[in-house]
Amino acid sequence: MIYEIAGLRILIENQYEYTSKFCREYLSENQQSSADITAKITKAEFENEKTFSPEYSDGYIENICLYRKICLQLPCKNRMLLHASILEYNGNAYAFLGRSGAGKSTHTRLWLHYLKNCRVINGDKPILERVGSEFVAHSTPWRGKENWGEKGFAPLRGLCFVEQAKENTIRSLTQSETSLRLFHQVLMPTDEKNALAALELMDDLIKNIPAYLLCCDISEIAVKTSFEALTKEKYTFSQK
Repeated sequence: MIYEIAGLRILIENQYEYTSKFCREYLSENQQSSADITAKITKAEFENEKTFSPEYSDGYIENICLYRKICLQLPCKNRMLLHASILEYNGNAYAFLGRSGAGKSTHTRLWLHYLKNCRVINGDKPILERVGSEFVAHSTPWRGKENWGEKGFAPLRGLCFVEQAKENTIRSLTQSETSLRLFHQVLMPTDEKNALAALELMDDLIKNIPAYLLCCDISEIAVKTSFEALTKEKYTFSQK
């Protein structure tokens, strides 16, 4: 079946019903026109993934493999997977990134709790699209363990790398610092054409989207710290 994800028509050839149900919200009404990307996994790819995740169902394992197959083809379509939580506030998107356990999900919860007009576009595996010199953050059916997200997209206005700390501080990152941190949050293709395209996308992202390092606790002060730096707006306490 063909699905419409991140502005692309994606043909997913799955064997198990799991993916059909998982992606049903993105099913295209037009099943006749050609697809931009085709995703189908081999038996070897399935079996390899199964050795790392034997506790999961076959449908779940196939689903993981299919999304990886999709994402490895994205760079040549001016798109890339970003491991991040994308929040939309007043029509603009902000990405919170960090290693596992750094506090990305916790800070997402804080924004949702304290800020009006805030929603999650995708809580874990959004797709970024390059449009001219700008980037647009798209939701996908793959939303992480919290299943945060809803269909939609918004222009990306900032990258915020999160680290736990006792005091709340934020500072701008240099392009070199951003590059080192961003590389760990991107799925790098194995074929040369898409790998080169991915590097170009990362380079443009670093040059055009401001990036910050947020060291924070789990207080409302942490929200104020990131909010004011990212949005350039004044934060008012207890908005929600």
